[in-house]
Amino acid sequence: MFTGIVVATGQVKEIQKQGTGVRLTLEAAPLARQIKVGDSVALNGCCLTVVSVRKPCFAFQAVPETLKRTSLGTLKVGNQVNLELPLGAKDRFGGHVVQGHVDGQARWVSAKRTGLGWVLKVRIPRSLTRYVVEKGSIALDGISLTVAAIRGDEVEVALIPHTWEVTNLSQKGPGDRLNVEVDMLAKHVEKLVGPFLKAMRNKR
Repeated sequence: MFTGIVVATGQVKEIQKQGTGVRLTLEAAPLARQIKVGDSVALNGCCLTVVSVRKPCFAFQAVPETLKRTSLGTLKVGNQVNLELPLGAKDRFGGHVVQGHVDGQARWVSAKRTGLGWVLKVRIPRSLTRYVVEKGSIALDGISLTVAAIRGDEVEVALIPHTWEVTNLSQKGPGDRLNVEVDMLAKHVEKLVGPFLKAMRNKR
């Protein structure tokens, strides 16, 4: 499990096709010193397993399902990516519950400077809008963010300068894709109450 608090950014050093999947090699010296083969790491919000460590680099494999569901298939050598290690039993819970299971992809619409920070607007799949509420949580490219506004399928989040500077958001622009993970608690509630609501409608 993750919390959406990015601990480092890495740079894509190599992308190798492996059948219908890919092998991604990243350079991120601070994390390479902490991880080992078999560990889980969230890459732009997508939970992946480390398959090789050659400091300062480490590698992952992404299967077709991962490439289909996420924006990882659009990565290019030189791109910056957000990285987070799993939450340890004694770690502080700083963000919100993030599984690293990407629900869909958002499209960057705009980013406007507002005072010290930024307001980022993205367009998310309509099928996910029912899980997003104002002042609720959403993860974009693995970053735990608070929803400032939602209008139709457009979601706005407010970014402090620190978030803008230490993540890959400052490297992105209009049309770029971001991985989206909505609040998993909302999905569980929907599944649990769905049969009850259906039964109530059938009684009318």
